[in-house]
Amino acid sequence: MPIEHNPNYIHHTDSGNAADIRELVFGMEDGMTSTLGAITGIATATGDHFTVVLAGSVVIAVESISMAVGSYLSSKSEREIDERKLLEERIEIQKFPKEETVEMMEMYIKDGWPKDLAETMATTAAKNEQLLLKEMAYRELHINPDNLENPGRNAVIMFFSYIIGGAFPITPYLVLPVYTALPISIGVTLVGLFGLGVYTSRFSKRTWWRSGLEMLALASAAAGVGYFVGQLVSSIWPEKM
Repeated sequence: MPIEHNPNYIHHTDSGNAADIRELVFGMEDGMTSTLGAITGIATATGDHFTVVLAGSVVIAVESISMAVGSYLSSKSEREIDERKLLEERIEIQKFPKEETVEMMEMYIKDGWPKDLAETMATTAAKNEQLLLKEMAYRELHINPDNLENPGRNAVIMFFSYIIGGAFPITPYLVLPVYTALPISIGVTLVGLFGLGVYTSRFSKRTWWRSGLEMLALASAAAGVGYFVGQLVSSIWPEKM
């Protein structure tokens, strides 16, 4: 019996590469949070415009490169591990094709496929080494061979997303006096964090306001810590301020 197309059926579409989204969200969140925490503390402790702008610029420059390098190295390590697993699996398929076919059939059965159909599927896959490798990668190694980590791409996304995130808290200080820019910097960054949380709701079933508030609540603590540390240092060494 042929399967008829339902005109009311809405096909799921890919909303984006998970690794790209991960690096983007991580970079922007860390850029906003780290920069805000650092310059808020320095601003409240010193009140010196040049020091705040200099420190914020250094934080953004150094941390964006550090985060990009960290992203590259971690992604590269993960990709190399996955490639090694795939190579070992390919060697096993070449050396022990019958055993791998039986193993594939058993995994199909474990997933709930009828035994006869599982045997047919495994036998069919075994006729194509690349297809069998892909199936084994999915089900045994939990790896998608067509979507391995891209270290260079991840690093670039992390680098620029951190800079964009860091621009939120530091921009007010570029055009306004310190104590005028301070509350604006905090407010703009908190709005940015909320917006970033709302953006992440596009890729989940969570409500937009819940995702926004979660991001806001978890990340905005850095401003409080920065303010507290700045006040603590200025109270301990007031003559240095």
